[in-house]
Amino acid sequence: MEQFVITAVDHPDDGAQERRVRMRPAHLARLQDLSAGRVLSGGAILGPRGTPIGSSLHVEFADRATLDAWLADDPYVVGRVWDDVEVRPFRQAMSNPSEL
Repeated sequence: MEQFVITAVDHPDDGAQERRVRMRPAHLARLQDLSAGRVLSGGAILGPRGTPIGSSLHVEFADRATLDAWLADDPYVVGRVWDDVEVRPFRQAMSNPSEL
């Protein structure tokens, strides 16, 4: 299994926040039922007003091709919530601050 960090920035248009709210249940359900890989951590990237402007996910998949195929069907991708999605290799050093 390979680990990756996904950084996704939301579309800048006025409808992006509404699409995010509408697509969120399907996005989270898909993460809960993930069979192709595993989510290590994830959450919203917040803007200056405390509202989501993007997302960050740390995930584990068999390879990049499997991740790309899974990502292409994510509700935030299909529903035009995410505009710019960047995927990079990642190596998790810890999962709990008490492990330092």
